[in-house]
Amino acid sequence: MNDRPTIPNFDLDHFVRATLAEDLGDVGDITSAAVIPADAMFDGVMDNRDAITVAGLSLAEAFFHHLDPDIRIERTIQDGARVGAGTILLKFHGRARAMLTAERSALNTVQHLSGIATLTATYVDAIAGTGVVLLDTRKTIPGLRALEKYATRTGGARNHRMGLWDAAMIKDNHVAVAGGVAEAVRRARSAGIADIIVEVDRIDQIAPALEAGATHLLLDNMPMPVLREAVATVGGRVPTEASGGVTLATVREIAETGVTFISVGRLTQSAPAADIGLDFTV
Repeated sequence: MNDRPTIPNFDLDHFVRATLAEDLGDVGDITSAAVIPADAMFDGVMDNRDAITVAGLSLAEAFFHHLDPDIRIERTIQDGARVGAGTILLKFHGRARAMLTAERSALNTVQHLSGIATLTATYVDAIAGTGVVLLDTRKTIPGLRALEKYATRTGGARNHRMGLWDAAMIKDNHVAVAGGVAEAVRRARSAGIADIIVEVDRIDQIAPALEAGATHLLLDNMPMPVLREAVATVGGRVPTEASGGVTLATVREIAETGVTFISVGRLTQSAPAADIGLDFTV
C-alpha cells in the first residue's frame, strides 16, 4: 500500500473497521456471497467522471486491503493532483468478493474528500495573486473533521481551528454574556490563552478588542465598504479574517480589501461529492 497521508488525531484503522461494520451489519455482504464465487478474481479501475482535485486515495486503499490483504493496487495519481475527466486513479487486482464489498465505503470516502478538495481549489484559484490565505471552519460533519480538514489542506486551504481547544474565538454570544468585547478579551487573557480571535461586526468594536489584547480579528458579515474601513482601521496591527456569506462570486473582491484571511464554511458544509466510480476491466 502507498504511504498514508498525515492526518493528525485520526485513527485510519478504526475508521475502516467502523465504516465496514456499519455496511456489513451482523450478516455481511449477502449479494456478493450469493452471486460471486469465493475464488473469483477481479480487475478494475477507479476513475473520475469530472475534472477534480483528488483526495483520499490512501483511505480507499485501506478499505480494500482490510478485506483482501493480498490485493494489488497501483496508484497512478497522488492526492492533491488536479486531473481531467476520465483519469484512472487506482488500478486493482484481487478477490472479487472483497473488492465489491469494500467498493461503496471506498468510493464514498474518496468522492466526499475529493469534492471538498475540488471546491477548495476553486476558491484558492479565485484569490490567486492577492496574497490572501483561504481558511476552512469547524462546519464539518461530526466525526469526520480530521478527514474533511485534510481535504481542505489538499485543495490548498489552511486549517483554521481544529476544535474549541486550540484558540479562543470570542463571538457575539460570548460578548453578550461577558458584558462587552473588552471584558470578554480580558477574561481570555486572564485565563492564559495566547491566541484570542475576536469576532466583530461593527467598526466601533475594533479599538476595544485590540486594546484589550485580541490577537486576530474576524470581520463578520461586513458589507464591502465597511470591510475596507475595518481593514484600514486595524492597520495591520493583527491579522484580519473576512467571514460570513463568502461565495465564489464575492471572494475575489473580498480578498482585494487587504484582509489577511478569508474563511469559508461551505468548503466542508456544501461541497458536492466528486463523481468517481469503480469499473470492471476484464
